[in-house]
Amino acid sequence: MSAAAEGPDTGRVIVVGAGIAGLYAALHLAPHPVLVISPEPLGEGASSAWAQGGIAAAIGPGDSPADHAADTVRAGAGTVVETVAASVTAEARAHILELTGRGAPFDRDARGGYVLSREAAHSRARVVRVKGDQAGREIMATLVAEVRRTASVQVLEGVSATGLAVEAGRVTGVTVTAADGHSGAVTLRGRAVLLAGGGAAGLYARTTNPPRVRGQALGLAARAGAMVADAEFMQFHPTAIDTGEDPAPLATEALRGEGARLIDRNGRRFMATLHPDAELAPRDVVARAIFAAERDGLRPALDTRGCLGEAIDARFPEVASACRRAGIDPVAQPIPVTAAAHYHMGGVEVTGPGRSSLLGLWVVGEASATGLHGANRLASNGLLEALVYARRAAADMAERLGAARAMPSVALILPPGGRPVDPEAVAILRRLMSEHVGVVRTAEGLRTALRGIAALERDAPPAAFLNMTAAATLIAAAALLREESRGGHFRNDFPLPRQGAGRSRLTLAEAMTLRDTL
Repeated sequence: MSAAAEGPDTGRVIVVGAGIAGLYAALHLAPHPVLVISPEPLGEGASSAWAQGGIAAAIGPGDSPADHAADTVRAGAGTVVETVAASVTAEARAHILELTGRGAPFDRDARGGYVLSREAAHSRARVVRVKGDQAGREIMATLVAEVRRTASVQVLEGVSATGLAVEAGRVTGVTVTAADGHSGAVTLRGRAVLLAGGGAAGLYARTTNPPRVRGQALGLAARAGAMVADAEFMQFHPTAIDTGEDPAPLATEALRGEGARLIDRNGRRFMATLHPDAELAPRDVVARAIFAAERDGLRPALDTRGCLGEAIDARFPEVASACRRAGIDPVAQPIPVTAAAHYHMGGVEVTGPGRSSLLGLWVVGEASATGLHGANRLASNGLLEALVYARRAAADMAERLGAARAMPSVALILPPGGRPVDPEAVAILRRLMSEHVGVVRTAEGLRTALRGIAALERDAPPAAFLNMTAAATLIAAAALLREESRGGHFRNDFPLPRQGAGRSRLTLAEAMTLRDTL
């Protein structure tokens, strides 16, 4: 790791990341003093704020956590940890009620019940939503407001974590710099570290993730020696809106739950012949169908005209706005769609309370690998997992911290210097990942990606970029090692699943050893 000036011992729990997982954990740690590291102004830049669908929870008539868990296991293509699925789905209702109590404005019907949407691979409607397609934004706003009111939580905005301080095998702090790279590095010490810095889908040129979410959380933990699990399993959302925007706007799966149809340029509905659940097939199935239609020049599109018509503006305002920005009228025209990197099922391997393999480091949210998602995440289980593990991790940390004690605010002084990440290098990395580690993969392509990633590291780039390349290396290496197709990982040269194949576990050192042999 690059040299860093020694900063203050904060006496606080340091939370890296200010999405839903990080903020929810910070609130549950109160009254223990917490320092939240956020590269953007609080409430901006996190994938959580962009989540459209909502939170999956078995709260409707006739539904049950057992049914929700069964759907999770079925969608996960054979590698979901069933005990994890059972425990997470059992806690879902409690988190919906807690967020409601905190002020989250979930959609309600005339009798006060929660409005539930059905999304892909769910056997029934169980996704709790806000204003149709604005769940992430509204839940974030609720948590941000509460964090601002919580005296025990201090937020450092405009600051990025680039490394972990490790002493005698224990994480003791976080190395930070200015988010734009225009400063030297400082190491902040803390009583414990909670990593909640998001996923790795932004490593791809075609993604639905914000620009700040490019595998940095996974990479910095891996560079410190943390064990990583399921890195090869990247979920590609089948209905990103194909207008050339970067990142691509998302057409929420709830549209298909409402009856929207996938059609090609000739108006043919192609999913009906590919899977019994048609448009509501698991995401990996639909994403590959979209990819194939694009490859064949058939220009796939999502047709909402018959099921929603003019109601799309009021019921799904985010989607309608994205369409109109690109000159598309979703009331009169089908919405062009593409498969885009959306959610990383893999991450830092953690136990039930969110503990990583490194003492002193807990990891929650998309940066973690809990075993819930398997090879293919069930729609809207992402926010649920973030909430469940954030609260569990906070409770586990608080138990080890002992009695809470007040701490002064942290005065962070960043030294001059710094080396910003080269945007052209980031662009090359993202192209490598989309072209060779995308929806359809081959051994030749994965080797090309790994060699290309290694070349990008030769000029000793800054730590912020090395975190990205570390995450990319792990994803590509794990994909090369898995010689089968399963869920979000599809190998053209190994198109069938392999009986008995389970989860993957890999350290960065092992991935780089593989890379060095190519």
